[in-house]
Amino acid sequence: MTSYGRRWIARTVAIGLVAACTVAGGVKAQAADTLVFAAASMKNALDELSTQWSQETGKKATVSYAASSALARQIESGAPADIFISADLDWMDYVEGKNLIQPDSRVTLLGNRIVLVAPSAYEGEVEIGPDFPLAELLGDGRLAIGGVDSVPAGKYGKAALESLGVWTSVQDKLAQGENVRAALALVSRGEAPFGIVYQTDAAADPGVRVVGTFPEDSHPPILYPAALLAESSNSDAASFLDYLKSPEAVPAFERQGFTVLK
Repeated sequence: MTSYGRRWIARTVAIGLVAACTVAGGVKAQAADTLVFAAASMKNALDELSTQWSQETGKKATVSYAASSALARQIESGAPADIFISADLDWMDYVEGKNLIQPDSRVTLLGNRIVLVAPSAYEGEVEIGPDFPLAELLGDGRLAIGGVDSVPAGKYGKAALESLGVWTSVQDKLAQGENVRAALALVSRGEAPFGIVYQTDAAADPGVRVVGTFPEDSHPPILYPAALLAESSNSDAASFLDYLKSPEAVPAFERQGFTVLK
């Protein structure tokens, strides 16, 4: 079998797996669909925009969501996606360093903030600053957070807690999720009293409320780069990426709490 044939089969299998995971949402992937690997925190906005783009163009974009770290590793392993959107610069730098993106297509789309959330029934507020009493607030509970070594939201959260002098008091009280939405779900279900997530995730889940916002200077800037993947030959992929940079996409991103940079 030719290398082209193997890539075609791999792409068809990958899209089929994404379709199986999204049938409940009414998404049917075809071989010609644009396949996007995107950070989990983008789900609400990208679901809306992929539907909007499809209605306007008659084309389809299928989106697979996970932690940026997991998606980058899948791309490195040969997953045949067309576009990668990361929740931090590090993982985009990683795939670019492996020559897995089209460098000229890379763009920083969005900005975000990290916040402290609690279940929606919680009535208090938390003043976040140096040495704030997070460990005391947790009591015997755990702090829900994305994996602090690889998940962007977890890395930002750890950096903020370190800069505020709180990390050592809570590092043994963590409930680390495989992505930021997993951490959000722990708080929404009442399984963790507090969590650190993006403000966009908090806006998407009525089961939580924001009780404090981390100072922007307590962690590196939260930026979302996007790029076409080097092996993509899908002519519609560049069109979809252009759509995400267009004025038509701005309202959907802003409704979810993102700062639009392009």
